[in-house]
Parts: sequence; structure tokens; C-alpha cells
Amino acid sequence: MQRYCLTLDLQDDPYLVEQYIRYHQDVWPEILESIRSSGITGMQIYHYDGRLMMIMETNDDFSFERKAAMDAANETVQEWEELMWKFQKPLPGAKPGEKWMRMEKIFELD
Repeated sequence: MQRYCLTLDLQDDPYLVEQYIRYHQDVWPEILESIRSSGITGMQIYHYDGRLMMIMETNDDFSFERKAAMDAANETVQEWEELMWKFQKPLPGAKPGEKWMRMEKIFELD
């Protein structure tokens, strides 16, 4: 099992933030299936003041490249991603089209 943490910012608009949270209280079933079929076994998203943090647990077969290819071939995922861009904004330093940025683990309590 691998664990990844990713981060992203939301638009500076309380109404859009509220809508984004509502969408994530009832995620489309096709999106959930896409997440699971990519090798992601657990996922949580946390929110604070317009900043999101996602924690993903994955199986050993998971890769970000494979997930991206699967997403690109899935029309429903593309529809969801286009909708989510309305609420999200890239972090400073993100390349065009990059959303969720992987965070570097700097500490772990064993």
C-alpha cells in the first residue's frame, strides 16, 4: 500500500466553495467506480479556508500515469473534471492543466 497527499485551492468565492462541498457529499457513482478501478483503495479530502488536502491510499498496481490515461478515456470523468474546474484553481507553480499537486512527506511519527 502507498499513501499520497495532494493539495489544491478552491476559488475565492464562498458560494462556489459551498457548491464544491455539496458535489462531494454525493459524488457520481461513475466517478467512484473510476477511482476504485484505478487502484485507489481509500481517499479522504479535507478543507480549510479554500485549501484542500487529499489523502489517497493505493494498491501496489496504482500509478498516476495509468490513472491519467484511464481518466482521459472516460467521458464521464472528463465531464466531472470540467465541472470541478469551475470551483478549483491551480496552485502557484502548477503547469497549465495541473490541478492536484503531490505533497512531499517531511515527517512521520512511528
